[in-house]
Amino acid sequence: MTTKWVDRYAKRTQRMSSSAIRELLKITQMPNVISFAGGMPAPELFPVEAVLAATERVLHEQGSTALQYGTTEGYTPLREMIVRHIRRYGIHCSVNNVLVTSGSQQALDLIGKVLIDEGDHLITEEPTYLGAIQAWAPYGPRYLTVPSDDEGIRTDALEVAIKANNAKFIYTVPNFQNPSGVTISDRRRRDIVRLADKYRLPIIEDDPYGQLRYEGEHELPLVVMDARNRSDCEECYITGNVLYLSTFSKTLCPGLRVAWVIGPEEVIHKMVQAKQGADLHTSTFGQMVAYETARGGFLDEHVRKLRSVYGERRDLMLSLLEEHFPDGCTWTRPAGGLFIWVRLPNGLNTAEVLPKAVEQKVAFVPGTPFFPNGGGENTMRLNFSNAQPEQIEIGIKRLAGVLKQQLTSVSG
Repeated sequence: MTTKWVDRYAKRTQRMSSSAIRELLKITQMPNVISFAGGMPAPELFPVEAVLAATERVLHEQGSTALQYGTTEGYTPLREMIVRHIRRYGIHCSVNNVLVTSGSQQALDLIGKVLIDEGDHLITEEPTYLGAIQAWAPYGPRYLTVPSDDEGIRTDALEVAIKANNAKFIYTVPNFQNPSGVTISDRRRRDIVRLADKYRLPIIEDDPYGQLRYEGEHELPLVVMDARNRSDCEECYITGNVLYLSTFSKTLCPGLRVAWVIGPEEVIHKMVQAKQGADLHTSTFGQMVAYETARGGFLDEHVRKLRSVYGERRDLMLSLLEEHFPDGCTWTRPAGGLFIWVRLPNGLNTAEVLPKAVEQKVAFVPGTPFFPNGGGENTMRLNFSNAQPEQIEIGIKRLAGVLKQQLTSVSG
């Protein structure tokens, strides 16, 4: 008699769900659909030749090492390169503060394993990154969502949330946030660090997009502000409240699945233990290829190219929104990253608009999945990095036509 597997699932599986975006990407594989849905880099910009050359070097010169098991903490030359690279942003640490993970998504899952007990309160921005919600859902947390505006998370409301609940940590994407594209202002960053210190509350700083800035000056990371808050120096080593996450997925290529966490040694050690039970270590081969590709200044040169191309696509999408979207729609104007966040007039539900848009061969992500406690029915996320300029022009015109039809039907 065949086992009825559903009766054997752990209770935590009831909290698991498929990623709304991953499910949506199946739809966008339909022929001729212009997709603004996934947060994907432009594949035509992947450094294929550089990765090929790096792969050949790794296999020819260090093949036996590349194809062998490695240390859980990560490939040492790669960790040393990460330490050197992040110093330009004021982050000072040693390799003992760095854990290489299989994408930032694994880093989020390890944080869940190490820090979250069932019923814990987690503070997030509203809206917040869907991948974090999905990673942490099986651990059974409760979300305290704090509204955001054009300066990022509202720190007046943040302190109210902290006072009202015994939260486990604050989770934030401070640069060009996913999904909103908003960057937290310097003033609010300092408020977040001050509040975290005052209430002894850890911060999870998720920064996959920080290098993709198209205008303005780089904002000081929270991990740096926290370190300087504890010691009056410009080159303070991290010791305090912040875990800092970043990745090669948006700057090199996502297929290698190489990311990292930076934090106090005691926390990194505990995450290493959790990772040993998950996958032993991130692919040695992938780490070595990432290192060989990125080193020698190549990554800096490649990022400059990405900034130029993505900046032009952002500008084009913003101008087309201004030209074609109906009155009553508003949107963010991100200084970097991959996303524009759109608010439609009340009465429109983007989950109901999406099928109409797909009929017209254009897709986006409805905003509701980014609200862990519900809401955002009239919002949508648009990605501008993955589509060619001509696709952006055609797609925005199609989407504008769908919205105008929906508004007419609502008002009529």
